[in-house]
Amino acid sequence: MTQKELSYFEDAIGHEANIIKIVSDMINKLTDDNLISFMNNELEKHNNLKSDLMNILGEKANG
Repeated sequence: MTQKELSYFEDAIGHEANIIKIVSDMINKLTDDNLISFMNNELEKHNNLKSDLMNILGEKANG
């Protein structure tokens, strides 16, 4: 993996971490059960995506 590709992965993981924080903060402020449920689904999607990116990065690092 080139340095540029590594940088893209780091950026993507950072963006996902940012989204996760924003969505988590938003969930704590919501009162509507439907919105909370929707946002929890979005939170799960972004947690999974971040995990997937980190796994791919780990695989590349381990050869």
